Amino acid sequence: MPEQVPGAGRESFGSRLGAAMASRGPLCVGIDPHPALLESWGLDDDAAGLRRFSLTVLEAVAPLAAAVKPQVALYERHGSAGIAVLEEVLAGAREQSVLSIADAKRGDIGSTMAAYADAWLRDGSPLAADSVTLSPYLGFESLRPALDLAADTGRGVFVLALTSNPEGASVQHVGGSDSVARRITTAAAAENARYAGNLGSVGLVVGATVGTALTDLELDLAAVRGPILAPGLGAQGATPADLRATFGAAYPLVLGTSSRDILSAGPRPGGLREAAQRTLDGLRGQ
Repeated sequence: MPEQVPGAGRESFGSRLGAAMASRGPLCVGIDPHPALLESWGLDDDAAGLRRFSLTVLEAVAPLAAAVKPQVALYERHGSAGIAVLEEVLAGAREQSVLSIADAKRGDIGSTMAAYADAWLRDGSPLAADSVTLSPYLGFESLRPALDLAADTGRGVFVLALTSNPEGASVQHVGGSDSVARRITTAAAAENARYAGNLGSVGLVVGATVGTALTDLELDLAAVRGPILAPGLGAQGATPADLRATFGAAYPLVLGTSSRDILSAGPRPGGLREAAQRTLDGLRGQ
């Protein structure tokens, strides 16, 4: 029986994502319309090119991916016309039955955080996604409006925990055995206690190229019982074998994310599908 959301009678995001990963495999395709990619596809760097690129990717990979992850900043750079395309992409994902992760990395306090939650997680919002990425660096509890609204509406969040950029360690590794990253993972695990079933709806973002950081910081990601969004496959250097080595016992929770490695196979939809299938086969160990 599908896991129900506390107080809402809806199937939770974690339950839906777990089912998608079981049936389709653990692949998330990033929809990242970088100017260079638009150019390589023969598209103009404008709203029309953005739309053609995004909808082509969505249609090509939706049958293969457990989730798609549009990079919000690359839509915002086109102003209101870009946001309109993003709304269309999110609506298209719903129509094509693939889960969406709005990669917005929002984080603030009080009424401002509540407004961000309202934009990305409220029923009826034109920007409503199945989940959204969040930044906890004003304190994990500052995310409370999004955590609670996600639970109420059957949606999810992915909280930045351990990123692979060189600057990340200067914040996330601080504290040694009581590191910032460890506090974030512990808080996420506590949030997932409200969800029954195998997979909670509060996930973490952990870079695919973090190497030995999980061991060095003594992070038990399996105990978080939430999905792990692992960007960095392909163009950033990580392989599916690297993910299995890095995440160990937590690998069944990992949603491997590839963007440029798949997107550079366009603009032909068949090329995109072939690249997505290769990545998916690798994640499945085939």
